[in-house]
Amino acid sequence: MKTGSEIERKLRERLLLAPRVEGDRLMLSDAVLQAALDGSRPLTQGERVALQASPLTTRRLRTLALERRAGANDAWQGSNGLLRAADSGQGLVELATDDGCWHLHFVDSAGTRRLILQLLPEAPFAPRLLREAPLLRVLDGAGAELLVGRLDADGELEADWPFEDAPAAHFQRHGAAFTVQPAA
Repeated sequence: MKTGSEIERKLRERLLLAPRVEGDRLMLSDAVLQAALDGSRPLTQGERVALQASPLTTRRLRTLALERRAGANDAWQGSNGLLRAADSGQGLVELATDDGCWHLHFVDSAGTRRLILQLLPEAPFAPRLLREAPLLRVLDGAGAELLVGRLDADGELEADWPFEDAPAAHFQRHGAAFTVQPAA
């Protein structure tokens, strides 16, 4: 069942894309629209006005956005993350990748440290990874393997913490970074 906000979004999209304007033509190049989509260059005020005045240009922007999203589903080659917080005296609980698609959870239960890799469901490549279940690995900043395996049906992969030192100390000594990637 579709939610009210999803229906409203689709109606707004149809209203925006539906009008035909006599003599309408593409007002912005694909390069300008692609740069706006990837965030490398925002649209100028004049470009925004041209986009709003041209339904054909708006439809082209939508097409490029859909192509970009479809390409992102197949293009994932890895995600990087950093240890960003200073030591607060508490143990490290969670890290996230820069793209916001993965979380590393650190669980300390009854003296056993566990590491849980979680794929967030809103990641553009999540459906493909869950369907294909490729072998994944997580490396620290020095290239040491933290865990390797396949995601379960919930999009998680769990293993014992492989090192003697605590996760925060380990990451600080090994580049304060981590990578999630397909295993070779």
